[in-house]
Amino acid sequence: MDRSSSTVAVIGAGTIGLSWAALFAAHGHTVRVQDPRSGIGPEVESAVRHLTRLQPGTGEAADLLSRIEVVDDVEAAVSGADVVQENAPERLPLKQELFARIEAAVGERTLIASSTSALMPSDLAREMRTPERLVVGHPFNPPEVLPLVEVVPGERTAPWAVEAAVAFYRSVGKKPVVLHEEINGFVANRLQSTLFRECVWLVTQGVVSAAELDEIVTESIGPRWATAGPFESFHLGGGPGGMRHFLEHLGPGMARRWKVVEQPELDEATVELVSSQVEERFAGRTYEQLTEDRDRAQLAVIRARDEARDEARGGNG
Repeated sequence: MDRSSSTVAVIGAGTIGLSWAALFAAHGHTVRVQDPRSGIGPEVESAVRHLTRLQPGTGEAADLLSRIEVVDDVEAAVSGADVVQENAPERLPLKQELFARIEAAVGERTLIASSTSALMPSDLAREMRTPERLVVGHPFNPPEVLPLVEVVPGERTAPWAVEAAVAFYRSVGKKPVVLHEEINGFVANRLQSTLFRECVWLVTQGVVSAAELDEIVTESIGPRWATAGPFESFHLGGGPGGMRHFLEHLGPGMARRWKVVEQPELDEATVELVSSQVEERFAGRTYEQLTEDRDRAQLAVIRARDEARDEARGGNG
């Protein structure tokens, strides 16, 4: 496959699908978008314009839009495609039906990837005649901003499909990580969910407000983990003795806290408490404004981090 001029089919044009379509077009691919809803053209245009505002180096919106075609049915979208990125709702029977239609309409070496955030690739491919070509390619939202793609092979996925997925996602500027095992929620969402559980509990107990908790994270764990990650951070936290010293001296206290894991109830009272605090905080600002501000800030953090790493490597050379 010529990575610079592939044809990519995007099946499902929700938030993730639209982001993928804009990103693929920005990297020179021909993109066909299919969604059961009619009249999605303006949404595609909006996604492309959002991307070009955020990252002017991606080119003019008109050029990107000229590479994107909205088509009516699945078969027309995937016919002749090199890669299919599926983004349908998280319903297993629906996705299995889609994959049966997709594999019947594509070439034998077409890569089929699912953006699912929860369903196992082995289950997704259960009814396929060619399950070896299916992988999960789960982005961290939004795909046009955050680099991670979790590539998850199923029990019958062929090595060539994993290699093709990694190469393809790298070609569009992503950082693919291949998981060694299927697991519910994959990795990034499991981490996010676990941290959010503690966030909700702390707010419901009145320890902090939702706004204060956000500030605590963005002024501590956020930048630390954006630059080093949990294991590297704690390795450095152990001083010259590294991770071993950290675990031997500070680990026991952490282990005691692990044994007491508070489980907040996501009941009506909790939903009301958390939602009302967040809604009051962001009243008067639209979803579009908040999204653009977030995306610009995240891109700036990633750029600054990567520039600092490049300088450090150059200095060490």
